Amino acid sequence: MTSRASAFVLATALVAIASPALAVVGGTTSRDVRGARASTLRVETSRGELCSGAVIAPELVLTAAHCLMGGGAVSVVSLDPRFRARRHAVVAVLPHPTFVPGTTPRTQPGADLAMLRLAAPLPSDIEPVTLGGGLWQGESVTMAGFGLSIETNKSTARRLRETRLVNAGNYTTQNTVKVAVDAEAKGESPGAGACRGDSGGPVLRGDSHSRDLVGIVSWSSGPLSSRVRSICGGFTAITPISEHRSWITEAAARLLALDTQQRQDAIRAPAAGYSWWFAR
Repeated sequence: MTSRASAFVLATALVAIASPALAVVGGTTSRDVRGARASTLRVETSRGELCSGAVIAPELVLTAAHCLMGGGAVSVVSLDPRFRARRHAVVAVLPHPTFVPGTTPRTQPGADLAMLRLAAPLPSDIEPVTLGGGLWQGESVTMAGFGLSIETNKSTARRLRETRLVNAGNYTTQNTVKVAVDAEAKGESPGAGACRGDSGGPVLRGDSHSRDLVGIVSWSSGPLSSRVRSICGGFTAITPISEHRSWITEAAARLLALDTQQRQDAIRAPAAGYSWWFAR
């Protein structure tokens, strides 16, 4: 197989070993203060879960819902202009109402999205992204995230990395995601892509200076030619923003409207169709 399309067709063979995307393999460390650093955060829970997130407003972060299903308090970490870490408290979490906890990438019927409300606005050097339009087959994108650059080495996590990928098209099981691949490896051989630590990270149209958010990383799988069990360096599954803009807009309005009393009211009587929980 030599075409991007043929590699994508064979992605079905990888679903059984697909995994939530928990850092970028085959990518480069982010060093440009105007690039991915300005919109990508590290998302952590007190139970040790590590993911990434995209800043969409000074007090709002978009991430993957499956990152938060293990429970525990949630916080985010931003990088200052000298790439030093700063921790920020999260006061409310709102997952997409269709997301079903406990499911796998293969069986997830809903949208793998969640929004975080921070306790205070982020520093002014952090630049929110804007919600982009549709992501088209063959389009070049940049994904960024924290975590493993070497799948078998946990010590390579927690450093911001980014890489360019090409959208290979739609993939549908219980839901529909976009699948992106390394432009040269095409998902057939080991290449760049998401790995453990990248779930929830931003997918930007064009290069890392773009503020046009077109997707959120959900899960990853190894390349087709891998002789060993692998969950990185092959296919990167992306939840497209354009298909969930109405929920993102409504969720943002709800979270920003919450003051202290409203948070307490929300705990006692959550809005229909929404699941709420709050950092302890």
